[in-house]
Amino acid sequence: MNKQALEQIAHAMVTNGKGILAADESTGTIKKRFDSIDVTSTEDTRRDYREMLFRTDEAMREHISGVILFDETIRQKAADGTPLTQLITDAGSLPGIKVDAGAKAMAGHTGEMVTEGLDGLRERLSEYHALGAKFAKWRAVINIADGLPSTACLTANTHALARYAALCQEAEIVPIVEPEVIMDGAHTVERCYEVTSAALTALYSQLGEQGVYLEGTILKPNMIVSGTQNPVQAGIEQVAEMTLDCFHKCVPQAVPGIVFLSGGQSDLDATAHLDAMNKIGGLPWKLSFSYGRALQAAPLKAWSGKPENIASAQAAFAHRAKMNWLAAQGTWSANLEG
Repeated sequence: MNKQALEQIAHAMVTNGKGILAADESTGTIKKRFDSIDVTSTEDTRRDYREMLFRTDEAMREHISGVILFDETIRQKAADGTPLTQLITDAGSLPGIKVDAGAKAMAGHTGEMVTEGLDGLRERLSEYHALGAKFAKWRAVINIADGLPSTACLTANTHALARYAALCQEAEIVPIVEPEVIMDGAHTVERCYEVTSAALTALYSQLGEQGVYLEGTILKPNMIVSGTQNPVQAGIEQVAEMTLDCFHKCVPQAVPGIVFLSGGQSDLDATAHLDAMNKIGGLPWKLSFSYGRALQAAPLKAWSGKPENIASAQAAFAHRAKMNWLAAQGTWSANLEG
């Protein structure tokens, strides 16, 4: 393990308010996104869409530190033959790769999921490193419901995250560890706090047991929010305060950065919550973003598969990237949204 190299990459991922573009949608997920704009999902349309994002020069250079790619994308070339990874590195950003095989139903635990993909991971990481990947991502899915999550679910998922992280560091790839407590449900914000605390405590226990070098990792968590079906929704300040309180208690100071997932929040909520946390400040870690839908919804709709819409789609992406970059520094305000 080259600790210095890992640390340098991890710090670059959260430098100067920059955040990460999650463009690692599986083929099934991106088909759903394309269905919403009446575009057929093919290898070429997926490539064209992502190439458009990666060629948004202002956003990529100034506001995006890295891009999480899907297996198909890390191997693809742009329409002019340039590898997509080169477009990313030419813009001063880092290519990353999603390496898990998805969350599957957990045997003996109705309503719970466990993420698969450890088999053959060492060999895949070696190949991804050769393809230019500097960091990787593995997502665990933790549902809240009556009696859920179980200790078994938290243990299985955090153990897998820790084994994945150790393999990444062996391959000189920085692991993003993502224990996502899902916001679907009628639970209270207090219940979200409780479950997120349990998940993070289990995670850092497992990372310690596996000898993972925390200074060479990035955490990608959910925010502490009310369940989507709960009629009482926590406000922006409450979300910010409870999320930071949870992290101060559960996330070691050795971790260089925390990049939030948007988790189904609206574009504006995801930005406002991140900004409110950075306005509170006094944090031992950099606090930034690793958004998929909250960066892509606006450009996807503007693009709608038409070449003549590329400029307006790129403008929409650049705007969202800039808003979140400001939020990562605590300098965003709603009147900048226009």
